[in-house]
Parts: sequence; C-alpha cells; structure tokens
Amino acid sequence: MLAPQPALKPSEGVGHHGARVWVDPTRKFQELEGFGGAFTEAAAVTWMKLGPQQREEMLNAYFNPHTGHGYRFCRVHMNSCDFALGNYAHAEVAGDITLEHFSVARDEQALIPFMQAAQSVAGVPIRILASPWSPPPWMKTNGQMNGGGKLLPEYRGAWARCYVKFIQAYAAHGIPIWGVSVQNEPMATQRWDSCIYSAQEERDFIRDHLGPALQRAGLGHIQIVIWDHNRDEMVERSSVVLGDPEAARYVWGTGFHWYGEDHFDHVQLVHDAWPDKKLLFTEGCQEGGPHLGEWNLGERYARSMINDLNRWTVGWIDWNLLLDTTGGPNHVGNLCSAPILVNAECNALLFQSSYAYIGHFSRFVRVGARRILCASNTQVLECTAFVNLDGITTVVIMNRSEQSHQFALRSPSVSWDAHLPSRSIATYQFTCSGALID
Repeated sequence: MLAPQPALKPSEGVGHHGARVWVDPTRKFQELEGFGGAFTEAAAVTWMKLGPQQREEMLNAYFNPHTGHGYRFCRVHMNSCDFALGNYAHAEVAGDITLEHFSVARDEQALIPFMQAAQSVAGVPIRILASPWSPPPWMKTNGQMNGGGKLLPEYRGAWARCYVKFIQAYAAHGIPIWGVSVQNEPMATQRWDSCIYSAQEERDFIRDHLGPALQRAGLGHIQIVIWDHNRDEMVERSSVVLGDPEAARYVWGTGFHWYGEDHFDHVQLVHDAWPDKKLLFTEGCQEGGPHLGEWNLGERYARSMINDLNRWTVGWIDWNLLLDTTGGPNHVGNLCSAPILVNAECNALLFQSSYAYIGHFSRFVRVGARRILCASNTQVLECTAFVNLDGITTVVIMNRSEQSHQFALRSPSVSWDAHLPSRSIATYQFTCSGALID
C-alpha cells in the first residue's frame, strides 16, 4: 500500500485548463513538530505478546526513521485510561497529599519497556505528551475514576504535584516528558476514566497550581496543552484560558480530537485569534471495533491530517499504536481500530489502510519542515505541501471519489501531468530546482 511509482512527465499543456494543484515553495507557514501515536497499556501488553521478530517489525514500522514512519511525537496516559487493563492511579493511598507513596510500578510492567524499546529504534528522544484521564478516586467528587466527577478543590495542589512526580519518574527511566495536557476530554462524562473541568476551572488550575508547581520543581520547560478534546468547543475553551494573561503565559497551545463534527474552521479560528500559541492534534481513531481491512479508515485519517495541517497544526498524534483483532484490550469494552492490529493466534501484524495513509505524511514530511502554499482548483483533490530542511518539496494529494482524475501538478518553475485513481492517495517530491524525485 506504500509503493514507489514511476516519475511524472513534464506537462505539455494537458490539464492546464482542467484540474490543477498549485504549489509555491516560497510562501511558507508553520514548522512541523512531528507525527506519532499513543503508548497505552493496551498497546504495550499487545506488543509484549508478540514474538521477538514481530516486536521488532512493529517498532521499525512506526519509529525507524529510514524504513518506517519515523514517529517523533507521541502520547502516554497518566494513571489509567479506557485502553488500560483496569483502573489504577500512581497515587493510590487516600489522603497522601505529600505523595509519599507515589509510584509508576504499574507502568514498569509493560508501558515503560514498550516506550524504551521504541525510543531505541527511533535513535533520538521521542517527544512525549502526558495526558491524565482521571485523578485518583480520593481526589474526586464522585470517589471513583470512572463516570466523570470533578477534582476536589482541596486536592488541586496535590494533583498538580502528581504531574511533577510523573515527569520525574519517567525521566528516571530515560523517558523525557515533553509536555502535559490538563485533562483528556474535560467535558465528557464517560463510563471509563474521566473527569470534568469547566473552562474556568482549567484556567484556574493552570494559573494557580500546575504552572507554578512545574516552575518550582525546575520543570518550567515542560509545555502545557489545554483542551485535549473535540474541535467543536476549542474556540470557546481557548478564549477563556488564553484570555487570562497569567494562565496563558504557562500555555504552549491547544490540543484537539476529531470525534463529533469536523469543525476544521475552528482550528483556523484558534490560530487566527492566538497566532503565538501552537495547535496539536492529540487523538483520533475509528470507534466501534477494529474495522479490519476497511479502506475508509485511511481516508478518514488523511482528510483530517490535510485539513488540520492546512490550518496551522504543528503535530498530529494518532491514538493506540497497536491493538488486537477485537479492537482492545479495553477495560470497559470501548473497542476501536488501530493502524496495526495483532492476530495473536498466528503471531501476525495486520497493517490497516490507516497505517499506509499516515505514512504518506510521516515518512516524507520531516520534523522541521515548513508548510507551503498549496491549493487545488477542484474539491475532489485534497492536498497539502511542505518543504523539508533539505529543500525537498513534498506534496500529498488524495482522491476520495469513485472516479480517477487527471490533473497538472504545478509550481512557479515547472509543471507535471499526473493521475490519481479512485480512492487513492499519492505523495510527490521535487527539488527546489524543479527536478522531480518521486
């Protein structure tokens, strides 16, 4: 599904008055900070069940910078999430506000070894965003990790110190945490690990507790990401949090998911209102089971990636790196798909269309690349373009229609005739001099 194609031929005028994709490498926008996926306990346990050869194959498929996707920006859960094997917290002892009993021993069983192995294959530190799904039960109004509830005011300081402890514990295992989000999906009461924050509560927690706690611990370099939920309310949330200068000074940017309505325009609105803050896609997957072999999985990924990147997003993080063929394990039956699924019975990796579609971006658009001007004169051809640090321009174009399409790929200096079959995606690369690479 990811295969080199013959080089395009220079255009002889065919398509100049028809379908066209225009690319101008001189008009540059945001710098890309990476692609990746999420390290979850479910993914880690599934990976550990594989044989040694399959483990290595999976790691290379995602993290090898030469033969794989070259992932550099990933996510991990603090405490348990729905894709853990059960509820757990790093601060289990009720009333332990000094965090004397704080421990990541649970993560040491599978999650941390999985992350260490991935980092070894990557060859460089992977940028890690840590996101909590819920504080410990004793810190919450409902006394449990599942079912929403809120953080009790008297434990805000202790909960902020949990972030510090988590960062320090992972650093001791050779895993540097790049940043944290305040709460995964803070407006969703779920039957799994969840906790509710209003925009005002998130603002106040950052301003009065989390930001200062990180500063006091010498962790002022740790980035704070707000929202970490769907695009539909990201404008309102950003307005409240970033509208407070004291809170905003701690905030790196806004994270968002794809569930619900698309609202790509909201990504652009947040950038337009706060151009000094960053935008990061922090989670997306196909819900409702594994969807084994379905082609539209990949198309959903690429559509989101194209639209988010074209609206100033600097990084794009998939959800579970790996799941079994049930779409789990998941401790509440919230089964989903992943780009690589595992058939445990025959010790086999099953690469889904989403893996291939993601690769059209992550393999060819490298960290440090700058998005450049790119536009199609037909909605059928969805596109984005970047210029890498080595000067190579990369254009990704997708055709989700049931018809094949001829078009001209044009830049200020040269034009090529191209063709995309129905339901396909292609990546084109050329040098600054106009020499086509692929």
